[in-house]
Amino acid sequence: MNRKSLLSGCLKAAFVGLVLLILYAPILLLAIYSFDKTDMIGRFEGFSLSHYAALFSDSKVLGMIGNTFLLAFVAALLSTLLGTIGALGMFYCKKRIKGAIHAVSQIPVINAEIVTALALAITFVAVGFGKSYFTLIIGHMVICTPFVVLSVMPKLKQMDNSLYEAALDLGASPFKALRKVVLPQIIPGVISGFMLAVTLSLDDYIVTVYTRPTGFETISTYVFNATMKGNAHTAATLSSFWALTTIIFLVIVLFVVISNLAGIRRKGAKK
Repeated sequence: MNRKSLLSGCLKAAFVGLVLLILYAPILLLAIYSFDKTDMIGRFEGFSLSHYAALFSDSKVLGMIGNTFLLAFVAALLSTLLGTIGALGMFYCKKRIKGAIHAVSQIPVINAEIVTALALAITFVAVGFGKSYFTLIIGHMVICTPFVVLSVMPKLKQMDNSLYEAALDLGASPFKALRKVVLPQIIPGVISGFMLAVTLSLDDYIVTVYTRPTGFETISTYVFNATMKGNAHTAATLSSFWALTTIIFLVIVLFVVISNLAGIRRKGAKK
């Protein structure tokens, strides 16, 4: 390896490292302080698991976290079902209709979220629906479903469509051919869409505020209210969310590592 290529490799590695540092430094900072006694960033008082103890001992916080993950799971499950069916419908319909439907389905992706939230709130009022868990689920489905479609469509385009036609020729019903032939080929896209929908639902604040029932709190709304309108309870428990952030981050990292290892193992098995 000559000096020029070595320098080029070092510069590329330095650039990638800088980007990763900018992306993950805030999360790593919270992770470090989650193991410290202090309730204030910038001051070290010694190693402690007090923030984790506070997180798992506060029933109100645990209930709110449970609400958030239950909402994310239900919204993601329904969005994945609807998005997969929609992607299949678009893929097998006529080209002109497919383009029009696909363009309309992507409006929530490129539209400002505040516009979507206001439109949902006005629509629910117009049809006589008060804010409830139902309107909250619908709101989250509106922002999650298009991303499921985006995840499933590439897998549909990559699959061998002749297998589906062959299954029909051999006597399989359309539903059985779909279940036995098409779904196994697109399942990675379906799983990716589901995980993306869970992430979007967990992260959402604006749509949640405009569609949630009174008294229903999620992590995003709770943290925002604690930051902007803090009281004695929220001020005491806000630092426990450093621990929650660390746990969620570690779970995601673990999931990504396991997924990559499984993918490498599958490739090795094919060879």
